[in-house]
This record gives sequence, C-alpha cells and structure tokens, in this order.
Amino acid sequence: MASMTKREVVLEALAFRPPPYVPWAWDMTRACQQRMRDFLGADDLSGFIGSHFLDVGSPQRRFAEVHEGWYRDSYGVVYDTTIDKDIGTPFDWPLKDPRDLDRYEWPDPGNNAWYEDIPAQLAAHPDRFSRYKLGFTLYERAWSLRGMSELLMDMVERPEFVERLLDAIVEHDLGQIRRALALGVEAVFFGDDYGSQTGVVMGRERWRYFFKPRLARLFAAVRDADRRVCLHSCGCVAELFDDLIEIGLDLFNPFQPEVMNVFELKPRYHGRLAFHGGMSIQQVLPFGTTEDVRRATRRLIEAGHGGGYIFAPSHSVPPDVPPENLVAMMEELRRQSEEAKACT
Repeated sequence: MASMTKREVVLEALAFRPPPYVPWAWDMTRACQQRMRDFLGADDLSGFIGSHFLDVGSPQRRFAEVHEGWYRDSYGVVYDTTIDKDIGTPFDWPLKDPRDLDRYEWPDPGNNAWYEDIPAQLAAHPDRFSRYKLGFTLYERAWSLRGMSELLMDMVERPEFVERLLDAIVEHDLGQIRRALALGVEAVFFGDDYGSQTGVVMGRERWRYFFKPRLARLFAAVRDADRRVCLHSCGCVAELFDDLIEIGLDLFNPFQPEVMNVFELKPRYHGRLAFHGGMSIQQVLPFGTTEDVRRATRRLIEAGHGGGYIFAPSHSVPPDVPPENLVAMMEELRRQSEEAKACT
C-alpha cells in the first residue's frame, strides 16, 4: 500500500478518521526564524518544519513604508513595527469618527497582485493541504480601522455604526474568498482574535449579536463551494465552540493549553470540530527542557491518533524558545511519521 501524501493525511484527520500519523503545521516569528537559521546553518527552514499545510495569499499587511519601522497598509492603517517585527502595533487608523465610514475607500479585493503567486504555489505543492489566509477577518479588521477601545465602546454606544462597518467588511472579505476559491484552494483560514486569557473580549452575547451572523455568511461561501473552514482565535474562547460548529467551522486554531484544557476538549468535540495547536509557547517550549518538550509532543501525538487533530505550537513560535527545543519537537513528530511509513 502506497504511503499517503501530506494532504491526504490532513484530510484523514479532518474526517475524524485515524490518520497513519499525526500531521503538523506551524510557523515562527521572524526573529525566531533567524535564530533557527543560525542554529541549523540553513537559509531555508521549510525542510526543517515540513509543514502539511500550504498557506497562500492574504498577508496581514499589504503595506508601504512610511519611514523606518513604520508602515501603512492598503486599508490606511499605520503600524509601528519597531518592536513587534511580525504584526506590529496599529498607531493610526482611518475611522477616527463614525462618519468617516461614509467616505472611506476600501481597497479592491479583486486586485490581481493579491493573488498572482497563488497558482504557482498550488502547482508547486500539490502534496500539501492548501489554505487561503484571510488575516484580520472581521473583528480585527474593524478595530484596526477604528481603534480597539473605540470599537468596543461603539458596540455599546453606537451599535448601528458597528453593524454597518462589519457588513462592509463582510462584503470586502467575500470578494477575496470568491477569488481564492476560484483559484482552487482547499480551505479558507480566517484570522480573528476574540479572546483574552480569561474569556471573550466583548462577551459571548455581543459576539453572538455582532459577529456570529456575519461569520456565518463568510463560512457559508466556503462551505457552499465544498471547501473547509479554518478559524484562528487566540484566548479563552471555548464557550464559542458550539456556536462556531453551528455556523460551519471545521478546524480551530491555536488551542491554547494555558487557557483551555486541550485533553478534555479534544475528545468532547471529536466528530464535530477538529483542532490545530495545543503545544504551549508560554511555558513548555520557552522554559521546558528538551525532555519536557518531547514528553509534551508525545502526549499531543497520542491525543491525535484518533483523528480530528493537527499538531502545532499555540502560535507563531517566539524568539525566546531555545532552538534545541524545536529540534526535539520535530524529532518526535518525524519519528512517528517515519514509523508509520515504514509499516506501509
């Protein structure tokens, strides 16, 4: 029997069938990437990571430099990246007054430059599970345009404005989704952080009012094309899982173990929601020994044997993680995949 491709292993896991081994997909911050390049003596880290996913398309910022370390994205938001080199901190935003929405000019979601490299990437990696990354999907796009504290206050004081803004974002996102699906991606990866370390930022009822019906529209566009829906939300958001399942979510990331019980929630939702993540970047990876990392990796692999799970650290790996710990993690992941292949 021929061994499965990485894509086929992912599809088995997403179908809640026992895959031959637990697949993985993860990434690193820029500073961590440089540290690993120096440690491994390699410029290209793709072979080291060996991701089972191919993420294409929408970066979080399509930007132009304002001056060193400061950028303006295509939505008019200015970011300070002098400290956070990956996402940056929004410093200036275009919707300073709710009335600014009436004259705001959205970037064109049909801009060919946003998609021009996708066909070549898909053709080069047919063995991997492809996803279009729709970063800053709804809540994040809204607060980056308006300011976070301002948007949260608007939910209480100006809910009609918030609904208009979110509806406009949905239409903009649908333009991207339709274009990406037409290019042949197998999933859309929505990025929208709803949680803090203690719960849903705006509260579950406001999330249900403002975000759930609009996410349902976005998810439906993907489901209607018979593709998969993936969502990233940091924080303690387990209280939203049933709602997200109801509107069509297939795969949830990053499954933070510090704020959610990975080993209790994973079996509870087996057959209804798959998970991607679970390895601690707040405790085990930065502060554990290599044996701690191996033990945690093996435990997550064991939890994923029945399907419904993709291994990953619980966010992009930060630079304080020792390179030796990432090597130990990858050795455990590769060991179980090589053992599976040896049995075919």
